[in-house]
Amino acid sequence: MPVYKAPLKDMRFVLHELYDSTAIAELPGNADFTPELIDSVLEEAAKISEEVLFPLNQVGDREGCTYENGVVRTPTGYREAYRTFCEGGWTSISADPDYGGQGMPLTAAMMVEEMFCSANVAFGLYPGLSHGAYVALKHSGSEEQKKAWLPNIVSGKWTGTMCLTEPHCGTDLGMLRTKAVPNDDGTYSITGNKIFISAGEHDLAENIVHLVLARLPDAPAGVKGISMFLVPKFLPREDGTLGPRNGMQCTAIEHKMGLNGSATCAMSFDGATGWLVGEPNKGLAAMFKMMNTERLSVGIQGLGIAEVAYQNAVAYARERIQGRSLTGTKAPEKQADPILVHPDVRRMLLTSRAYIEGCRALAGWVARELEILEKSDDGDAKQAADDFASLMTPVVKAMFTDLGFEIASLAVQTYGGHGYIRDHGIEQYVRDARIAMLYEGTNGIQALDLVGRKLPQDGGRLLTRFLDPVLEFIDAHQDNDALAEFLPALSQALEHVQEATGLIMEGAMTNRDEVGAASVDYLRLFGLASLAFVWARMVAVAAPKAGEDGEEAAQFYRAKVQTAKFFMERLLPQTGALLAAIRSGAATMMEFEDAAF
Repeated sequence: MPVYKAPLKDMRFVLHELYDSTAIAELPGNADFTPELIDSVLEEAAKISEEVLFPLNQVGDREGCTYENGVVRTPTGYREAYRTFCEGGWTSISADPDYGGQGMPLTAAMMVEEMFCSANVAFGLYPGLSHGAYVALKHSGSEEQKKAWLPNIVSGKWTGTMCLTEPHCGTDLGMLRTKAVPNDDGTYSITGNKIFISAGEHDLAENIVHLVLARLPDAPAGVKGISMFLVPKFLPREDGTLGPRNGMQCTAIEHKMGLNGSATCAMSFDGATGWLVGEPNKGLAAMFKMMNTERLSVGIQGLGIAEVAYQNAVAYARERIQGRSLTGTKAPEKQADPILVHPDVRRMLLTSRAYIEGCRALAGWVARELEILEKSDDGDAKQAADDFASLMTPVVKAMFTDLGFEIASLAVQTYGGHGYIRDHGIEQYVRDARIAMLYEGTNGIQALDLVGRKLPQDGGRLLTRFLDPVLEFIDAHQDNDALAEFLPALSQALEHVQEATGLIMEGAMTNRDEVGAASVDYLRLFGLASLAFVWARMVAVAAPKAGEDGEEAAQFYRAKVQTAKFFMERLLPQTGALLAAIRSGAATMMEFEDAAF
């Protein structure tokens, strides 16, 4: 049976020591969120994750969801767990208090979300999609719509979805065909088919609020003619009670590689009543408020799965005995040594640890900037935060999910043949992690977004929001002995980013294929440099405390420095190879004859 223990110590390190949570408490509306309160919330989140959600993870995978005559039933225990989840206020943790939320800072809420993803990512999709719908309505809905719909979504009484994909179009939403015809009463009749709708139908909540992209009769072609509509499963009456079933139905659920506890639905809308959200033909911009939130959440899914997979790999490596250490027996009282002694096993575990802790620190930085964007009253600070979050969204989504899959695979490799057996529960993490690289925009699309849109935007202003803090840090710590062996590697990685950026921008002027050919390599290069920076920052915090009183505390900080050293020496050098690949250009892939594939 797999194990999971929330990594509270590392989360507190990121929140309080690396980024100083007291500064977040100074933002408007955050005064009550002291470090002590945040810690108590994290502890309660750990309890529900470990005791309620995690025990259902394998149950959900084995049973999956069932579909019969338009009705979808979730796995055993999900309904009770969802009720407990809502009663604990976890659906409302970061939502606006005006709509019944708790207003928890995003820096803490993102850590809570990671725990839920580690414990049971399939279950977490139900409230996760609801939060995305909340974000879209909060930013684009009318005051009347927000008052009517958000309190029930925030409480978890109702859930939400996003309905974009159609059988013939996924990424290219300009081809969507779902129609919205105006009615005399100001509503619209929505007709069309959507596929791959997570949580599109289920038995957890009494109503489901679908945010549907559709075209008005006079809409221009392409993405400039898309509008967003609010289409509930049941139509509410004026007194707030639920009325008749709307004109929609789940026609099937997908049988998937993983995430079996999450219902992925095909939805048919047949004259369903909907309300326009935002302006006509501006639906894509409104939906992207939700999409960007979901992309960050999907990145956290990758991180969450990586963490639980790593924990199980470590536990197995301590217990499993096979062979003897290359440098002499380490456990003479046993028939063989624990596999933890073998260099290749340690390579896999340290690779996983270095990526996980680096990604958690990077997520904390992004969450901090999002908190400033949401709550600060300083216009310049909000603009800088918006720039940074926009730049990092594709990096977090793509790199975290790539690494989540890689680390889950390393966990299986650590187990050997036993990892491939379902009873151990490790192969599930590989299957569950794989979808995160696909949905909310494939990772190739994220790379194109970074290179094709974010880098050139406003003359490269977004990129400076990353480069400037890194350069300032390097300059400020030139005389810091603790960082003497780390800064040269960070500086070189930064040089690789700058050279690669110049090559891509120069190549794009003559051949746009150069952008596409370099995009995936560039995103990984940029992501590795980002991790190098946060690792250097962690060393600056941890190194002075590595000799603190108390062996446990000192060991934690020593491990930080040692893990940083492993990252800089064994993982960061990939940036050189990635730069070499980018230098090679698009020719080798684009000149290959189509007929030869």
